Amino acid sequence: MRIRRGTGNRPLAATGAVLLAASLALAGCSAGGSDDAKSAGKADKGAAAPQGGAAGDAASRPGEDGARKPSAKPALPPASHVVRTAELTLDVPDVAKALAAARAAADEAGGYVGDETTERDERGHVVSHVVLRVPEAKYDSVLARLSGTGKLLGRKAKAQDVTDQVVDVESRITTQRSSVARVRGLMDRASQLSDVVTLEGELSRRQADLDALLAQQASLKDRTSLATITLGLTASAPAKESDGGGPGVLDAVTGGWHAFATAVRWLVMALGAAAPFVGALAAVYVVWRWGVRPRRAASAPAADDSSETKSGTG
Repeated sequence: MRIRRGTGNRPLAATGAVLLAASLALAGCSAGGSDDAKSAGKADKGAAAPQGGAAGDAASRPGEDGARKPSAKPALPPASHVVRTAELTLDVPDVAKALAAARAAADEAGGYVGDETTERDERGHVVSHVVLRVPEAKYDSVLARLSGTGKLLGRKAKAQDVTDQVVDVESRITTQRSSVARVRGLMDRASQLSDVVTLEGELSRRQADLDALLAQQASLKDRTSLATITLGLTASAPAKESDGGGPGVLDAVTGGWHAFATAVRWLVMALGAAAPFVGALAAVYVVWRWGVRPRRAASAPAADDSSETKSGTG
């Protein structure tokens, strides 16, 4: 009785043949690669042999896997990151000119002007405060230039090393980015709705943490790359005097004007105070002028006539 094979086993046989051929090909490639590596190692060793010495043999000696060991490089120390700030207070002859000079110094150094405030104090002196951001490399030169524009009233400088903080933030950013990428990969493979919802919440939380770290990194970069100089400018008003030491022409004119204004003010006040009395006297004068005086004038002739009559009769 002949045994009839099913047609369903043919794909399996074909697949097995393909896998066998691929295994043989990979084995041949591996053998060839290993032989090439050994040949390259021998050639390198032969080329380095004339140099002699244990150091040359150690550098050219292949490892257990037939490949040369890479030379170890010393780790470079991290660059320092320093936050520099300064507060400078000056007494200058002209606040406007000193402020313009401060703007020019910041601009020439490659920085910019931040906040700026100008006002007058209770004594009438002009006071200005301005914040300058200049590159860290130009910090000392700009500070020295500003100090020479007036009389120094106060100076305070501070340097804070934040290298450890910068390195820590960079390391946390790298770790957080890997964490976000892992959650995204899990979301791509998730098939159930509950898993997708859970992973979305976790992704949002980790992405928010990453954004906060990136903002902190940007703030540190801004503070370390640009130094901050807070400049206070004040101008005291000196007394203007003439060559002889007495008051000048302007002072005389100002004093005369103040005296005239004071005299006019007192005169107006005196007139206001005397107005009721003047009104009362004016009313008495009107009554006397138009009431009493005509009657007296009329009675005076009658009295004269009566006296003449009496004298004639006698």
